[in-house]
Amino acid sequence: MSIVIGVDSSTQSCKVLAVDIDSGRIVSSASAPHPDGTSINPERWDAALDKAWNDAGIRNLGQEVSGVSVAAQQHGMVALDAQNQPVHDALLWNDTRSADAAGQMVKEIGAQAWIDAVNLVPVASFTLTKLAWLAQNKPALAAKVAHVLLPHDYLNYRLTGEFFTDRSDASGTAYYSPVTGEYRTDLLEQFFGAVPALPPVLGPAETGGNLLDRWGTNRAVAGAGAGDNAAAALGLGLNPGEVVVSVGTSGTVFTSAVEPVRDPSGAVAGFADATGQHLPLLAMINCARVMTATAAMLDVNLPELDRLALAAAPDAGGLTLLPYLDGERTPNLPDARGSLTGMTRENMTPCNLARAGVLAVLNSLADAQELLRAKGVPVDKVILIGGGSKSRSLRQAAADIFGVPVEVPAAGEYVALGAARQAAWAVTGELLDWKPVTAAAHEPDPLGGWGAEVRGRYAEARQAVYGI
Repeated sequence: MSIVIGVDSSTQSCKVLAVDIDSGRIVSSASAPHPDGTSINPERWDAALDKAWNDAGIRNLGQEVSGVSVAAQQHGMVALDAQNQPVHDALLWNDTRSADAAGQMVKEIGAQAWIDAVNLVPVASFTLTKLAWLAQNKPALAAKVAHVLLPHDYLNYRLTGEFFTDRSDASGTAYYSPVTGEYRTDLLEQFFGAVPALPPVLGPAETGGNLLDRWGTNRAVAGAGAGDNAAAALGLGLNPGEVVVSVGTSGTVFTSAVEPVRDPSGAVAGFADATGQHLPLLAMINCARVMTATAAMLDVNLPELDRLALAAAPDAGGLTLLPYLDGERTPNLPDARGSLTGMTRENMTPCNLARAGVLAVLNSLADAQELLRAKGVPVDKVILIGGGSKSRSLRQAAADIFGVPVEVPAAGEYVALGAARQAAWAVTGELLDWKPVTAAAHEPDPLGGWGAEVRGRYAEARQAVYGI
């Protein structure tokens, strides 16, 4: 048996899957936690990978392991000195200290110039803004930076001793163009003041080196790896017209596209995918945590929230929640707060409040889906993933709110599985078909019409409160 390893190094944890190449069957798996926070010593990622690797028994598989690929959280800044030691804690995608730097970068050259250069408009998530913050606030440390990596690049280095990255992750830095396939070192010079060494960008089926002896796999090859959303798309085996909606701590809406999608508003980020194509993506700060907050307000747990929401009227009795509890990225409302509208004495019930929380999450994601469609991206079916997709009330309402069929794949670690699929591609030269099993499918109610009514009410509330 030939086995490939997929690694998902997320904000919260490191997951390791051992997968049989021929069948796509998971042979073993394990995970190890990462510390909380928005910055971290990157050596902690290496320690978590080592623990998950051991717990999954990868060293015991020995020569059966033929390849490995790493997928990881995007955008983070890993700055190393000439001895390959961190000069500062890695700043993660959700670290917002570079927001002012991002705003200044947009003002300096304009949103359209950023789209022309790297097909995205800087926000605090992106690596270049974090480097700009480092240069402005810790110039002595910035002067020591010899290499700049992303989280998955750093783990590639720890696995192989080599520096390399891929298009999907590089496209989230704001100094790499997924359209031309080139680094924009002029932007690094302009906004960081120097051009550190950058990892070579590999094609999706290329290998970056062999695993070091410490990993116990007889020098298995390492694939290029990917950003987490691109790996999830690969793990799900997306077809044209299929859009992934991920309901996690944050929400994402993305698809694989042949041509780049350009959006000077900055709402749609024009990333690359892990197949050589493109990955237009929108991200929302408020997602599954909205349901957690609604449950806390009602003093119930999440299963009880789900039961209440299922017992409510489909339209929550006229209640509409704008779910911007922590500000929002899409739409760009960083100082927004949540709003509950349409309240009457009759509809202020626990069931309707629970339902309004669920519909708020779906409406926010549907707004993002409509922005994709407005850019010419076909939306024929939604693939619903993430922890929030376990909610029955959310799954059952999704098709009516989105207005298209919704499929829920069987529960799985699709980021790690996508990394394993890429490792198999690097080993065999062929992109194998590991299409996941569908656990549930829902169609919009052809007679109901309540979904369109809820969408209209939500748009009216958003316009009334925020003018957009």
